[in-house]
Amino acid sequence: MIKRLFHRLKRPLAAVFVGALTTLAFAPYQLWPIAIISPALLLILIHNQSSRAALWTGYAWGIGQFATGISWVHISIDKFGGMPKIASVFLMSLLIGYLAVYSGLFTWALNRYFGRHNRVRFLLAAPAIWLCCDWLRGWVMTGFPWLWLGYSQIDSPLGNFAPISGVELITLLLIISAGSIAYAMVSKKWMNILIPATILFTGYGLNSAHWVIPNPESSTKLALIQGNVDQAKKWLPKQRWPTIMKYTDLTRENWDADVVIWPEAAIPAFELEIPSYLSNLDSAGKLNSSAIVTGVLNQDKNGRYFNSILTLGQTNYGDYSLNMDQRYHKHHLLPFGEFVPFESILRPLAPLFNLPMSSFSRGDFIQTNIVANGRHMAPALCYEIIFNEQVRRNVTEDTDFILTLSNDAWFGKSIGPLQHMEIARMRALELGKPVIRSTNNGVTAVTDYRGKVIAQIPQFETHVLRTEVTSTEGRTPFHKFGTWPLYIWVLFSLIVGWRLKD
Repeated sequence: MIKRLFHRLKRPLAAVFVGALTTLAFAPYQLWPIAIISPALLLILIHNQSSRAALWTGYAWGIGQFATGISWVHISIDKFGGMPKIASVFLMSLLIGYLAVYSGLFTWALNRYFGRHNRVRFLLAAPAIWLCCDWLRGWVMTGFPWLWLGYSQIDSPLGNFAPISGVELITLLLIISAGSIAYAMVSKKWMNILIPATILFTGYGLNSAHWVIPNPESSTKLALIQGNVDQAKKWLPKQRWPTIMKYTDLTRENWDADVVIWPEAAIPAFELEIPSYLSNLDSAGKLNSSAIVTGVLNQDKNGRYFNSILTLGQTNYGDYSLNMDQRYHKHHLLPFGEFVPFESILRPLAPLFNLPMSSFSRGDFIQTNIVANGRHMAPALCYEIIFNEQVRRNVTEDTDFILTLSNDAWFGKSIGPLQHMEIARMRALELGKPVIRSTNNGVTAVTDYRGKVIAQIPQFETHVLRTEVTSTEGRTPFHKFGTWPLYIWVLFSLIVGWRLKD
């Protein structure tokens, strides 16, 4: 009986290990070939399994991937959730278990509907189903498209495909490569190894493609202020003005910058509580021919709360006023952190579901760019930078830069902020626009239009990042068409794969 049980569990146990390996493909490790090897091994593990057995093997692979890849989430739950350790571990286990459903769905669907081990299964069906499961994970319950495999390729030759059809195209090519390797292994038809080799060499060739061009006349001097404020003390009443004055003093030393940028919710107060201070800061910015961009919390006349971005100083809005229409309001809110799903049921259960600032309202999906000292910036607050379609829709022909303000202090000295920066770099590469990322304690950095970090300051230090960044002209294919070509490819692959599956 024990022998039989071990025989049934050996593939799922192996899948947990293989799934855990995928974390090494992402920042900070960036061993990008693992993003091909791991799904290839998964396809081999479900070889000749029933659809039910394949489901559990795929689910186990997802457990390994997310238990290691998003372990940083537990820091925020444990430290700020106000719950016993056993409860925080339980909730983290629920999250991991939920996310693993999608890899289980992938292996189940593949073995259920494309059971024959031919090229169609590995080169058409598997990549198409994988992409569908990724899209589902990026949409269901507002979505969590973290650890999409394509993000791991930001510094690999495959990264050069991003301007064509985004991170999803890179993921598709990774699974085609993985399927080719898996098919070669199970069928002993080694010529199929040429497929991933061809994809990699094409990626190398695309390095010379320039979809947009820098505009040397649009150089902008930036000062990004990293306050490094202790998250546990930030909202204490006695810390309000020391925190505000810390940012003010650092700004005063950098008035020669065209734009001074503070991070998400840098001001530990609602905007309506400090209008006199903001009016004075606005006047100082105008006096020094500079603009200040900061994250701030807002409340409108109807009592709704917003996580917002405010621009002061040299702007198109005239003198400072408490006008909610002259703000960017975050659209994609973080579940449980900024809103609670099934609020009436969950809030009474535990302090975790009653965190401060967890009842925000959404801004519009598409909003006008922020204009600071004549520079147009497409904003994305923290978590929003992971939603490439939202960022794409908010980048216009006038956009100079992508601006993302964040506060990853919730996640301590973990890999989470480094993965977050990796995702932000992908937005630059997809859309051909430099990304400006200002945070409370890191990673504060600026990239060029190809996603290369051109300036960065150390994490967990009070520091000011001074740099110059140049805008671009033109549009990438992804900016023009988004992922619609991939929808067509997936539909084609599933139809053809179904017709030829036997």
